[in-house]
Amino acid sequence: LERQLLMQNQMRERQTAMQIAWTREFLKYFGTFFGLAAVGLTAGAIKKKNPGVLLPIVPLSFILAYQYDMGYGTLLQRMKGEAENILDTQSTLLELPKGPLTYEDLEKIRRSQSKFFIEK
Repeated sequence: LERQLLMQNQMRERQTAMQIAWTREFLKYFGTFFGLAAVGLTAGAIKKKNPGVLLPIVPLSFILAYQYDMGYGTLLQRMKGEAENILDTQSTLLELPKGPLTYEDLEKIRRSQSKFFIEK
């Protein structure tokens, strides 16, 4: 059992590392896109003398800030803290509908889905 727990924890850590690495890689591409879009929109706003052309920079900057926080900031630590808070103070939110699944529930489902099972 201890080996299984260690293996599951290693898999979780690897998946989290892959998620962070993916976010950092995405941030490189999105940051480049954001920079080009900001320059292009600024040039368009100056050329057309219309500051409304700069409006798309607002949502794009929120996306950029979120991706940066996820890849290099403290978002994961804040999420971990909030998850721990939920586990400690609001555990009723984690309860499954109709309670936890039992062996008897699984057997009822298996019997109802089995075409060849004959009830005694």
